[in-house]
Amino acid sequence: MTQIAILGSGFAALTAVRALRKRKVAAEITVISPRDELHYLPSTIWIPAGLRNGAGLRIALAPFFARHGVHHLNASVTGLSADGRTIETDQGPVQADHVIIATGGRFIRKLPGIEHAIIPCQGIAAGEAIERKLAELQGGTIAVGFATNPNEPGAMRGGPMFEFLFIIDSLLRRQGRRDAFRLVFYNPSPRPGQRLGAKAVDGLLAEMKKRGIETHLGHKMVRIEERKVVTEGGEIEADLILFQPGMTGPQWLENASLPLSPGGMVQADATCQVTGHANLWVAGDAGSYPGPDWLAKQAHQADLQAKAVAQNIASVLAGGQPTTAFKAELICIMDTLSTGMLVFRTKRISLALPGFKPFHWMKLAFEHYYLRAYR
Repeated sequence: MTQIAILGSGFAALTAVRALRKRKVAAEITVISPRDELHYLPSTIWIPAGLRNGAGLRIALAPFFARHGVHHLNASVTGLSADGRTIETDQGPVQADHVIIATGGRFIRKLPGIEHAIIPCQGIAAGEAIERKLAELQGGTIAVGFATNPNEPGAMRGGPMFEFLFIIDSLLRRQGRRDAFRLVFYNPSPRPGQRLGAKAVDGLLAEMKKRGIETHLGHKMVRIEERKVVTEGGEIEADLILFQPGMTGPQWLENASLPLSPGGMVQADATCQVTGHANLWVAGDAGSYPGPDWLAKQAHQADLQAKAVAQNIASVLAGGQPTTAFKAELICIMDTLSTGMLVFRTKRISLALPGFKPFHWMKLAFEHYYLRAYR
């Protein structure tokens, strides 16, 4: 029987499982990852405000794997053979006929002093650390910012940083403590968030001004100190520093002879097949794909890529060719704790709708809808 190995257990990996089974692919599927839980990271933005907690965002996957006839190997990927058929893990090698790389990206931690900042999208623990720090602070300065991979500008996770910024502001207002705090948003770009579209950037900057959030834009970062963000354009004294660095490929790629993009991601074509490697696929943050300059590193795009991979594998197994290209689409609701800004982009449409209370409820409802498949 055909063997399919999926590396990772995040959005792209789990969507690939569902999409393969939906297409009646009867192959044996092995998911290789160091945990059998889904961590629903999009909702970590609400942890500091107490709207969500870490336990509620960890979803046990054993029932999901059982329903779909999937074997989970509790292991970490350490390398891949030159032909892409043998996965090296810390529990021994695994062979497969088709391999889907869905291990996600890795945050670049080269900035001197980065250990003095909390990296919000690092995981649930980061959201909990922000919650604790906010509870401890009686006042002071909170600095929030992000950067990108200089060799691959699209390799960033900027949207959640706007959300953490606005949610912290809203939380402090609800608590009657906002006057005791100075909020500063910093970014090397003079117009951060450009992949969201010009109207969205205008809206974000206008929202910051309306809320009294200071900006420090257009200056390359130099380092982070224990209580200071240092840029080429000045310094920001801060009691709490949130910083989201750019992304690159996972560490194990150093032990794999795969084509990499300038930013260190696995190079793929429009069908999500790794360049020059038949039956080797990549979906989600680990890959670098052709597409518009606003192509995002986000869960929704990872899902779309995983669906294309599943369709192409099904086609190959049926004796056809992998011809399905992934859909390039950016859709997100940037939450503020009470409202949300909707951003939607395709190759033909660029839409940004301002803060609207129903969008906040839509984001909460989507979380419930999305996680039904795994609970």
